[in-house]
Amino acid sequence: MAQDDVSSTGKVQQIFDDFLQYRHQNKINKALEVLSEAAKIAENNEDAKLLLDTYHQYARLFLEEGDRETAIFYLDRASILLRDLSYPFGEAFHKYLEAAVRFDEGNNFQSLKLLEEARTLSNNRNLGNNILLLEGYIFTNIEKFDDANTNLNALIVNSDDKERPYLATKANIQLALISREKEDFEDAVIHSKAALELSQKHKYFKEIRVSNELLSSIYESLGRFDQSLFYKKSLGNIKDSIFNIEKVKLEAKIADRIRFEHQMNEINKLTAKNEELSESKNRSEITAILTSAFLTIISLLAVSLFRNNQIKLKTNDLLYTKNKELELARDAAVSAMEAKTNFLSTVTHELRTPLYAVTGLTHLLLDENPSEHQKEHLKSLKFSGDYLLNFINDILQINKIDADKLEPLEIEFKLHKVLADVVDSLQQNASENETKLILDYDPTIPQHLLGDPIKLSQIFMNLVGNALKFTKKGKVEVIAKLLQKSEEEVKLYFEVKDNGIGISEEQQKNIFDSFEQGSVQINREYGGTGLGLTIVKSLLGLFDSKIHLESAVGHGSSFFFEMDLKCDVAVLQDVAFELDPEGFDFKGLHLLVVEDNKINQVITKKMLNKKEITCDIANNGNEAIDSAKANTYDAILMDIHMPGISGEEATRQIRKFDKEIPIIALTAISLDDSLESFYQAGCNDVVTKPFKPEVFYQKIGENIFKKKIGV
Repeated sequence: MAQDDVSSTGKVQQIFDDFLQYRHQNKINKALEVLSEAAKIAENNEDAKLLLDTYHQYARLFLEEGDRETAIFYLDRASILLRDLSYPFGEAFHKYLEAAVRFDEGNNFQSLKLLEEARTLSNNRNLGNNILLLEGYIFTNIEKFDDANTNLNALIVNSDDKERPYLATKANIQLALISREKEDFEDAVIHSKAALELSQKHKYFKEIRVSNELLSSIYESLGRFDQSLFYKKSLGNIKDSIFNIEKVKLEAKIADRIRFEHQMNEINKLTAKNEELSESKNRSEITAILTSAFLTIISLLAVSLFRNNQIKLKTNDLLYTKNKELELARDAAVSAMEAKTNFLSTVTHELRTPLYAVTGLTHLLLDENPSEHQKEHLKSLKFSGDYLLNFINDILQINKIDADKLEPLEIEFKLHKVLADVVDSLQQNASENETKLILDYDPTIPQHLLGDPIKLSQIFMNLVGNALKFTKKGKVEVIAKLLQKSEEEVKLYFEVKDNGIGISEEQQKNIFDSFEQGSVQINREYGGTGLGLTIVKSLLGLFDSKIHLESAVGHGSSFFFEMDLKCDVAVLQDVAFELDPEGFDFKGLHLLVVEDNKINQVITKKMLNKKEITCDIANNGNEAIDSAKANTYDAILMDIHMPGISGEEATRQIRKFDKEIPIIALTAISLDDSLESFYQAGCNDVVTKPFKPEVFYQKIGENIFKKKIGV
C-alpha cells in the first residue's frame, strides 16, 4: 500500500510538472488533459488536498486565458473544499488566485491586500515569486514604477526550481513595457531581447509573439524601420487569428467536457446517496437530495448555454482584433498610395515646364522653313514631345482618379462645339492614317446644356484617339443622338465606332484596366500608354454612366454609352454665335505675359510675335499687378505657379481695379490644382502647358474678340 502511495505521489508530481510545461508553452488543451488526469487520481484516492490543488490550477489557467467565468467556477469548488481542510499552502494559493481575480477586475488595491495575506499564510518559494510578479503588474498599473522594477528585477535572477526561466521571461516583458512607457527605448530593447531569447529557448509561444511585437514597436519608435520590419516578419511564423479562433473553440470544448465530468461526478454521488436514503425511507432527505440533483442538472445546462455564448463572444473578439489588423494594413496602404500619388503628381508637373520648351521650340522651328532632312528630324521630335505630353496627361488624370480629386462641373456649354473641336483637333491624325473622321450629330439636341465640357472633351479625345490609332485607311464615326427630352433634362446616346483591327473576346475582358492594350505586339506597333480607356471608364463613372463595347477581330469596334444632362432653360432660345478662328486679326494686339521661367518667356514671346502680337514680360505676380496698373493691355497670359504670390492671387488683385481685361491662365496643372479655383479667382480661361499652338491662339482670339464684340 505504501508502495502504491509512493508511486501515486510520483505520478502526481510528474503530472503537475507536465502541466507547468504545457501552461508555459501555451498548449492549453494538453494542460487541461493532464489536470483532468490529476483530478481523477484525487477522486479515486479521495485526496481532498490534491483535488484542491487541481481546482486551483484549473482556475489559474482559465484566468490567464481570459475565461474569468470558468476560473471562478473552479475557485468556488476550491472554496467548498477549503472549509473542511487545514492546508496553509492551499489557503495561501487561494488568496493569491482571489487577488488575481480582483486584479483582472481592475481592483488594484484589493488585490494587493489579498497578496499580503497570502504571503503571511505560506513561505512557499514558487508562490512567493508568483506574488512578486502579480505585484509587479499592479505597481505598474498604479504607476509605482520603482516598486515594480524592484519586484521584476528580483524575478530575473530568481532561483525558483519550478518556473525560473518562465518568471524571468514574464519579468523581462513587463520591464520592457515599463521602459517603453517611460520612452527609455534602449532599455526596452534590452529586456525585450532577453525575453525573446528565453521564450525561444523554452518554447514559450505566447511570449515569443509578445516579445517580437514589443521589439517591432520599439524599433519603430526609434526610427529603425529595418529592424522593426525584421521582428514584424518574425510574427508571420506564429499562427494567425483563424487558428486562434479554432483553438478557442477546442479549448472551450475541453473545458466544458472537464467541468461536465466534475458535475456529473457530483450528480452520481448524490444519486448514490439518494439510493441509500431510499432504503431508510427518509422521504424529506430524499426530496432534498432530488431537488439538489435537479438543480445541479439545471445548472449544468445553464452553464453549457453560457459557455456557448462565451465561445461566440471570444470568436467575435478575435474577429474584431483581426479587423483592427486589417484596418492598420489598410491605413498603411492608403499612406503608400498617397505617397505614390504625390510623387507622380510632382514628377508630372515638373516635366511639363521643360516639355513646354521642347514642343514650343519645335513648333517655331517647323514654321521657319527648315530643310527637308531637318524637317524630318523636327517632325520626329514633335511626335516624341506630343507622345510624352499625352503620357504625362494620362498619368496625371489617373492620379487624380486614384486620389478621388475629380468632381464634375455643372456649367453651360454647347455640346456640338465640344465634339466638333475634338474632331477638328484629330483630323490631322486621321489624315496621316488615311482615315475618314466623321461627326454624326443629331440637330434635335438642345443647343445649350449644363455639364462638364472639359471632362466630356477628355472622354471623346481618348475614345476617338484610340479608334484612330487602330484604324488604317478606314472610317471613324462620332455619333451623338437624342433619346429623351424633358423640360429640364435630356438623355443622350453617344458612340464612337470604327472599322479597324477590332478586339478579341479575351482582350475585351481587361481592355478598361490600366496599361492594357491587347498585346505586346499591339503596344509596339501602335504605341500609347494603355491608360486612355481606363480614364474614360472612370470619368463616365462621375456622370453615373457606363461604357459598353462591341467588337470583333478584323471588323472594327464600337464604344457606346448613355448620359443624362440638364438643359440650360434660360438660354435655350438664344441664337447661336460662333467665332471663326480663321477670322481672328491678331495684328496690333498688346499682351502682358506673366512667366517666371526665362525659356518659357522667350518661346511665348516668339509665338505671339509670329501673329504680330507685341507683349511685355512680368517675372512674377507682383510685377504683373504693377504692370497691369500702369499699362493698357488687350489680355494677360498668367502663369499660375510662381515664386512669391501665385498667379491666382495676382489675378484676384488685378480684378480689384480691372474687371474687364481677359486673363488667361497658363499652367502646368498638378494634382491639387482645380480649374474651378482658377475661374473663381477671376480667370476667363485656362490653357494647360505644354499647349498646342492652335489651341493657344484660339483661346487668345476667343477671349479678346468676344470681349470686343460684346459676346
